[in-house]
Amino acid sequence: MRGDQPFIRWEWIGDNRGQIWDQTVQHLELTVIAVGIGFLLAMVLSLIGIRFRRLYAPITSLAGILYTIPSLALFAFFVPITGLSTVTAEIGLVSYTLLILIRNITAGLEAVPASVREAARGLGYRQPRLFWEVELPLAVPSIIAGLRIATVTVIGLVTVTSIITLGGLGLFILDGLRRDFLTPLLVGTVLTILLAVALDAALLLAERWLTPAARATRGAPSAEGGSIAQ
Repeated sequence: MRGDQPFIRWEWIGDNRGQIWDQTVQHLELTVIAVGIGFLLAMVLSLIGIRFRRLYAPITSLAGILYTIPSLALFAFFVPITGLSTVTAEIGLVSYTLLILIRNITAGLEAVPASVREAARGLGYRQPRLFWEVELPLAVPSIIAGLRIATVTVIGLVTVTSIITLGGLGLFILDGLRRDFLTPLLVGTVLTILLAVALDAALLLAERWLTPAARATRGAPSAEGGSIAQ
């Protein structure tokens, strides 16, 4: 309570439910695009770093520099170049995913036992089949771990893009702070947390589905002679 003001003005939430939905969708879209593009770039850079070991240190160093730049400064830097646009937001957001994803992808791929690779080659596997059917599936836990960290990080950073009018739920947080109005501040904060929890849970389920051991369990015959999953 603030004086005679209610803690939460539920009528404001009801009157603005359309805008709340739109900003939640925008927050999700900005996050998915950033993590998706970041993952593709990180996969390419990781494979280059693994193939040409001398390039791995410069790649991670550059990604580390981008990661350490304060988000407000990074977004502000690109505004004169790309304007108050989605491109500006995504350049910054993608930049913060690279170091996390490159390290996890590289660690996952390099953790594949040499004996497994040799056994696969003995069975006739050659690149790129060896990569897609053996190395990548075994690296899934490490890759998904990186995606989970990157996704939660980006969800938090999207709120900062409210300074360029593309903050998703961050716009409610900024509005609440500017007007000293608690309701939009709580709406933006709570929904941001819920979105992070939901996407993290979705990625965890994806990891369980994609992990080779889990797939083998799903396809294993049951006690009745059938299959656990079809």
